[in-house]
Amino acid sequence: MITIKSFVFNPFQVNTFVLSDETGECVIIDPGCNESWEKQSLSAYIEDKNLKPVALINTHFHVDHILGNHYVCEKYKLEPTGHKAGRMFWETAKEYGSVFNLELDEIRRPVHLVEDGDTIKFGQSELEVRYTPGHADGSICLVSTDNKFVIAGDVLFQASIGRTDLPTGDFDLLMKSIREKLFTLPDDTIVYPGHGPKTSIGFERLHNPFIE
Repeated sequence: MITIKSFVFNPFQVNTFVLSDETGECVIIDPGCNESWEKQSLSAYIEDKNLKPVALINTHFHVDHILGNHYVCEKYKLEPTGHKAGRMFWETAKEYGSVFNLELDEIRRPVHLVEDGDTIKFGQSELEVRYTPGHADGSICLVSTDNKFVIAGDVLFQASIGRTDLPTGDFDLLMKSIREKLFTLPDDTIVYPGHGPKTSIGFERLHNPFIE
């Protein structure tokens, strides 16, 4: 059974997730922690629950989702996991960050590259990687079939979808990703997005105004 703990970090209100199971191993997804108190909050939870981080995963490499990468990598001796198609974003992260007065530490490029259909394992649990471009090249979603949830990054939100007006954004491609990679999941699959509250596939299938 996977336990999901969420945090909301940085001015962009990014959802950072810590997923753990009964073994105590955990993965950290999209560490948006930027301020010292945010980093301390993340680490305090991990230490309080006596967890062992074994992977850092980025759903995509927009600057708001990688602000805490360096901290997590240094603190827990990890290297980022992500999709190679996001390269332009980690290469330009400092420049994009400066536009919003966000100072990034050293940019940690993904060492562990994943593709559509890969499996990421921790403890006795696993997550299926689904490649879902449209909001940004390199976007992935992480599906737990057994636990009936998906970590959706900025692909699908409650009654909304990811922006497509940013570099590499493509509305038609995003619709294809949602229909073929997310709406093929059961209706009772819980969706944990990169911003905002959780939702479900069934709710979005019926009520999301952006999806025809």
